[in-house]
Amino acid sequence: MPVFNMTGCRTDCVEKPFSIGFQKFGRFVGRHPWWFFIGPLVISTALGTGFYFLEDMEANNIEDQFTPVNGPAKLERKFVEENFPLNNSVYSNQRLYTMGEFASFIAVSRDPNIFTDGAIKEILSLDKKVREIKLSRGHEQLTYEGLCARKSNKCIPNKILDIMNHYGSNIDQTELTFPFFRFGFTTIFLGYSVGGVNVNSTVIKSAKAIRLFYCLKEGNRSTTDLWLNEFLKVFPYNQSLNFITVTHSTSLSRQVEFEANTRDVIPLFSITYVIAIIFSIVSCLRFDCVRNKVWVATFGVLSAGLAVLSAFGMMLHIGVPFVMTVANSPFLILGIGVDDMFILISCWQQTNVHARVEDRLADTYKEAAISITITTLTDVLAFYIGLMTPFRSVQSFCLYTSTAILFCFLYSITFFGAFLVLNGRRENSNKHWLTCKEVPKDCPVGRSKWYDLCCVGGAYDRHTGAEEVQPMNHFFKKHYGPFLVKPWTKVCVILLYSVYLSISIYGCFQIQEGIDLRNLAADDSYVNRYYDDEKAYFYEYGPNIMVIIRGEFAYWEEKNMLDLESCVEDFKNLSFIEKDIFTSWLKSYKYYGYHTNLNLSVENVFKTNLSSFLRSYSDFKQDVNFTNNSIRASRFFIQTVNITTAIDEMNMLNNLRDTARRCSVPLLVYHPVFIYHDQYAVIVSNTVQNISVTTAVMLLISLLLIPNPLCCLWVTFSIASVIVGVTGFMALWDVNLDTISMIILVVCIGFSVDFSAHISYAFVSNKKPTANEKAVEALFHLGYPILQGALSTILGVIVLSASKNYIFRTFFKIMFLVIFFGLFHGITFIPVFLTFFDFCSSSNVIPQEKRALENQAMTNCQPKNIQEKAIDHDKQIYDNHTFLPDNQQLFPTLTVNTHHTQSGQMCMASTVPMFRVDSQTYEVQMYTASNDTVTVNCNQNLGSGEHHCVIGNNQPPVLQEGNAPVINCSDSADPVP
Repeated sequence: MPVFNMTGCRTDCVEKPFSIGFQKFGRFVGRHPWWFFIGPLVISTALGTGFYFLEDMEANNIEDQFTPVNGPAKLERKFVEENFPLNNSVYSNQRLYTMGEFASFIAVSRDPNIFTDGAIKEILSLDKKVREIKLSRGHEQLTYEGLCARKSNKCIPNKILDIMNHYGSNIDQTELTFPFFRFGFTTIFLGYSVGGVNVNSTVIKSAKAIRLFYCLKEGNRSTTDLWLNEFLKVFPYNQSLNFITVTHSTSLSRQVEFEANTRDVIPLFSITYVIAIIFSIVSCLRFDCVRNKVWVATFGVLSAGLAVLSAFGMMLHIGVPFVMTVANSPFLILGIGVDDMFILISCWQQTNVHARVEDRLADTYKEAAISITITTLTDVLAFYIGLMTPFRSVQSFCLYTSTAILFCFLYSITFFGAFLVLNGRRENSNKHWLTCKEVPKDCPVGRSKWYDLCCVGGAYDRHTGAEEVQPMNHFFKKHYGPFLVKPWTKVCVILLYSVYLSISIYGCFQIQEGIDLRNLAADDSYVNRYYDDEKAYFYEYGPNIMVIIRGEFAYWEEKNMLDLESCVEDFKNLSFIEKDIFTSWLKSYKYYGYHTNLNLSVENVFKTNLSSFLRSYSDFKQDVNFTNNSIRASRFFIQTVNITTAIDEMNMLNNLRDTARRCSVPLLVYHPVFIYHDQYAVIVSNTVQNISVTTAVMLLISLLLIPNPLCCLWVTFSIASVIVGVTGFMALWDVNLDTISMIILVVCIGFSVDFSAHISYAFVSNKKPTANEKAVEALFHLGYPILQGALSTILGVIVLSASKNYIFRTFFKIMFLVIFFGLFHGITFIPVFLTFFDFCSSSNVIPQEKRALENQAMTNCQPKNIQEKAIDHDKQIYDNHTFLPDNQQLFPTLTVNTHHTQSGQMCMASTVPMFRVDSQTYEVQMYTASNDTVTVNCNQNLGSGEHHCVIGNNQPPVLQEGNAPVINCSDSADPVP
């Protein structure tokens, strides 16, 4: 039967020379370990001095870091700033192009109605304390009266306080109308001041909360900041209030609380490294005082720590801003570094313990090179692609993290590899892992089991020459692997995957977009309590939106007025716009013209009388840019209602901009909060773009480094599958698609490749004949290291679940999903799916029939006495052989060359001891101290039924290449009758 050859399926033009190059580098590191051990320590120390600049490089401005760099709202704000400059003498909160400088508190009644005498007195008492705040700056006294925003030379009042003072204890008997109340000669809007209202028609029956604002002048930030900080000290008095509870905030609070979050993560980072070291030590623990890997595990974690120190220090030296999101990076780097460590340790343990340490490291690097290189390249490129996002917080995170991953890789193959060599030298000398004193290999007679455990070591597998296989590796080979490749198990895996995919796709349609700015503060922050009250009692009336007419516009022409009125109606017809709350200078000007008998349809009349109108109405003067007898721009205002969720904010922004775009009049809409809402416009498109580009790059890398194209497609499939799963389940876990989760979704791609690439590469690289055997073998070699890496990464981020900050908890949630689903794909889904394609092979497949025939021929060719002992002959020889370190060789090389007969049988020398038989070449080698090679030729006469092999007796040795004696083994030929 012909042999099925899939060598053409291999794409090892990159993989093979790369592995050879790593092998040579490993040998060089093995010969000079101290260079590569001390070098990274010196480099880390030098680069670590960059932390001196940490305070200067901190960049935690929320707007700068968490909003799109060139968001539309920033351009709109620039237009507003240029055309409608602020006038501090005529302050108007709705006309600000920034969020303004202010302090605020919300008083919530303990009773159903806040309009009671006791509640009102406590509110007025708090207001008095705020107005009496005084502080000194040098010789200057800072008071609210001196810093407040003014109109008509008076501080901007809280009108609800004027109402309460006016009616006093009779206020609960007064018919207050909502949202507008006629007070004296003015109409007051109560929508922002009174919350939790219960109305009968428009009359307030009860209200739950009152909100007060203390607005400060713009443009003197250093002074106002001092007063705002003093304002926060007023509210410990909250404990002594009997009728109300109070929450408070300032325009600075969100920023200050966000910056304070960095203090939350520092102790978590320390705990994480302790956990990582303990886990690594426990998972690498051996009950052998020589082969123990305690120090190896410790220095593996240290290697990851040095990578973080070097990368962060270098970035700080260069001047890359340090954003709080970067504080997540060390947790991620720890997981990646420890994962590489476990792969290297696994490959090291499979090398011959008696070989020279430089050869062991060379073999280790050769086997592990592709796996750890694929993971490094995919992770680094994923983060570099993340630099395309328009969010500076994402860009900084990607720069710091990608650089740290590169250092992690470099230190793994230098610092950690050098320590493997130093530890290997200790093991070669059979020295204790703790005392470094030589210990016996076998337990002396009469000693206890404790002595055997603590003072005897150096055991290894006598059949392979490698270190003894760990129980977990046996579990994957003897139990989990065979169980996974059973037909009914495969069916269950497919059904399980179908359920996973269905739930994931459902979750993808439930995901919400955007980061809630309240989440930038810690959970127990006073700011969040204020936001909670604001959302509970003042949700009905949202931001007051500017609608701006850009450029010169003929307001006096009837056609233009009809077009503009049509556009205004389009805005009013939006579901979230309150039709009855509309502020327009043009509407008031027409009313003014009607009562003064002005024909405003004439350009000259319109412009001539506009100046006198604007002088009479100072608020409207800020709404018209009337310069050099030309109206450059103007604006009117519309009121939004019931904007409570991120979806509401996104729909509001999109609908307002779409309505402005459809209008024949050149319009734009603006409010300061749009700066933050702009994330909705780009978050999805940027996430899809990053994921698509990253996946394509991952596929290219896999094609280059994994020696089989079809298996590379499985890696790409794994990426897509994990991304869908993480996206779907994070929606079901109440995680929004925002700048934080977008970062981790990019990370998701790199980690997806990590798990699937390890298994796929191990699958296509081993020489087992069937797909099931390949899957079991791949799990045997890499199942436990992958499990170790996954657990170490989860342990690396699990402490973040205890954080009080949304950013760190979100990082934990998504990383947990990434690792959990990536692990499940790596050790369950991918091995099963790979078995469906048994032609995805890196070696020739020998059919079972041919192998059986060859085994029978080998048995028939041997003399009878050998056949009787064939079961354990090889094992006895192997057990009696002593492996020697370095280049020492005791026996001459003995090569058996077999020649097949027409019958398909083979003849083997009956007296030649064999250590290992290659089922394809049937060659056996032994070594002598003189390095001479003895070659045994086994010949068989055609048509002969007898086989007689003679070694060195019938024929003299024939010298071959290298002066190696040849021992010919020939069959006796009986004549055919």
